[in-house]
Amino acid sequence: MRALRQDFNAFASAIVSRDGLIMAGDIPEEVSSETFGIMCATLLGAASTAHSELRIGTPLGVIVESEESMMIVVGAGRKALIVAVVPREADCEAAKKKLEELAETIKII
Repeated sequence: MRALRQDFNAFASAIVSRDGLIMAGDIPEEVSSETFGIMCATLLGAASTAHSELRIGTPLGVIVESEESMMIVVGAGRKALIVAVVPREADCEAAKKKLEELAETIKII
């Protein structure tokens, strides 16, 4: 998780169970890790439901953009997801690729 902060200046990053429990994370103290984890899991879960309704497969991830940042959520197997919040000026594709690599490692565990 610290590598994401170093490589992409991530504000926050975490490995989250599909039901929203933070399994590992680098989250600012002033942020409710419980709320953060639950909402990240809900975000990917909602995308999965929408995809299921359309019968277009399971989403691999979700990217949410704001004026200052991008939140990247990537599925990491059936039981987890990995999330990073990076500044808008960060290389989103490189950050997403790093998350996907981490997700592959998490899937094995």
